[in-house]
Amino acid sequence: MRIQAIAAIAALSIATVVAQHNHDDHGGKSAEITGQVIDIACFVGHNSSGAKHAKCAEACARAGNPLAIYDESTKSIYLSISNDHSNPNTKLMPFIEKKVKVTGKLLEKAGVKGIAIEKVAAAE
Repeated sequence: MRIQAIAAIAALSIATVVAQHNHDDHGGKSAEITGQVIDIACFVGHNSSGAKHAKCAEACARAGNPLAIYDESTKSIYLSISNDHSNPNTKLMPFIEKKVKVTGKLLEKAGVKGIAIEKVAAAE
C-alpha cells in the first residue's frame, strides 16, 4: 500500500511539472516557405537529395535525423521546429524529397533558421 501511495505521489508530481512546463511564445514572423523536404544528414553530409534519394532520406528521418525545408531560391535551409514536445519530423514525413508549401512562424537563433510548422501541403 505504501509503495502505491509513493508511486501515486511521484506520478502526480511529474504530471504537475509537465503541465507547468510551458514554452513562452518567442515571437517569430508568420511566413510561407516553398521548398524541398530534405534530411539534413545526407543533404549536408553527402550532398544527396532528390527522388532517387527518398528511401534513404526516409530511413534517416526514422532513425532520428532532422528533416528540413530547402528553399532553393534563397539557398536557405529551415529546420522543422516543434514547440510542443512532439516529433518535428511528423508533419514532413509524407513529403520527403518532394516540394512543399509550408506556413508557420519563422525563428532564428545563432545562425540556425527554423519554422514552427502550422500547415504543410504539396507544392506545384
